[in-house]
Amino acid sequence: MKSLQQYRVPFSGLKLGKHQFEFDVDESFFREFEYSLVKNGTVKVDMELDKQETMLLLTFHIKGDIFLDCDVCLSGFPVAIDFNEKQIVKFGEDDLEENTEEIMVLNRNEHEIDIAPLVYEYINLSVPYINRCNDVGNTEWCDKEMINKLNDLSIENNETHSDDPRWEALKKIKNN
Repeated sequence: MKSLQQYRVPFSGLKLGKHQFEFDVDESFFREFEYSLVKNGTVKVDMELDKQETMLLLTFHIKGDIFLDCDVCLSGFPVAIDFNEKQIVKFGEDDLEENTEEIMVLNRNEHEIDIAPLVYEYINLSVPYINRCNDVGNTEWCDKEMINKLNDLSIENNETHSDDPRWEALKKIKNN
């Protein structure tokens, strides 16, 4: 958790108006989150904090490369990310109000905001549902040996079941 201290932004001493902050996200950041989809990456987070009388408006620009594991060949490959997100932070009384997706509620006694969970969530939400190194055009990252092994073990390429008549019936169903 010590490596996440840099993502705590003190806002109590800031004047009203816009303030710029920059953060670098790397492997040590992702290690702090046990079940992260992303294990490594080099990401730059530019955050604009707009301090107003009754709330804070946070605007994030997140850009960089994250490393994912291919769902087919299991090799790691980089994926470029570049997106913007916004978060509204308002102040409430004694934690009576709940956080929602659009609005984060802080106690009036708070003097800083921890943006690490937000950055973590935004980056993990940018991960595609299906990860294939061929989809991003990085065939150089694809583990050819693993693909060849999968092709050798594939039922379509394996004719050992041709003696069993049940397989012939299933092949007819598949071809229809």
